[in-house]
Amino acid sequence: MDDYIPQNNISTLNNTVKNESGTNDSLLDLFARFDSIPLEEMDNVKLMNRVDTKFLLNIAHLPFLMNKAVDHYRIVEIDGHRISPYSTIYFDTDDADMYIMHHNGKLNRFKIRMRSYVNSKISFLEIKRKNNKGRTSKKRVEIKVDQFLSMTFSDDDKHFITSKSPYLPAGLKPQLQNFFQRITLVDKNLTERVTLDTSLVYRDLANGKDKNVDGLVIVEMKQDGACKSYFKEYLNELKILPGSMSKYCLGMVLLNPDLKKNRFKKKLRIINKITNSNHGTI
Repeated sequence: MDDYIPQNNISTLNNTVKNESGTNDSLLDLFARFDSIPLEEMDNVKLMNRVDTKFLLNIAHLPFLMNKAVDHYRIVEIDGHRISPYSTIYFDTDDADMYIMHHNGKLNRFKIRMRSYVNSKISFLEIKRKNNKGRTSKKRVEIKVDQFLSMTFSDDDKHFITSKSPYLPAGLKPQLQNFFQRITLVDKNLTERVTLDTSLVYRDLANGKDKNVDGLVIVEMKQDGACKSYFKEYLNELKILPGSMSKYCLGMVLLNPDLKKNRFKKKLRIINKITNSNHGTI
């Protein structure tokens, strides 16, 4: 398989986005106005034990948000790029136990995934856990690129999975792959990281079927503790309230119509409403 879903299958952020006032703003020009922060300094903002807040919005809001954010945030730049392509492979059991746990609202739940930072050709095996206090922690180990390509675990990876999760590697299989583009902002006090993911496309790894989710931006604010968030204030100005749907669960619902999804129907209707003006129903 490819190490990520080809970019030419999806729309990218390099195109001009029409904002709500009817004028055109090049997002690349807006990103260029930010001071940059290198990956080395990002080490101070890892936030591996954090509180996450997600928001769902239409891409047309990005010019407003970027114009607001430029005074209080820096943008992550990697090898001269301020938009970074990511690809993720999600593992689950045959009966999608991790998906079902999330659907049913169970806490102390896990996600096991491989993530590829496409530009830098670096990949990780990651285990995310949401505990019964609503806090998210993430553990990860670097893996070789060919492991990502083959979706296989080394012996060290298997030990990592059994020591950090209740799952056995032999009982896991690659269920879903996604590709998206990410903009990462860091507040100038180094207390918050904001990621904006768009150009999202999924692939069912059982049958190779793809599904695009154009027009949607998933914003995630990651903070240690209750620090002030300017970005949340900008979203409040747009009257955008927190709304969470994991990228894994969204992809599983869109590509597996027989899966249990009652708890996600309202969220899917919201996503349809957000993206409908540009791309119709999902």
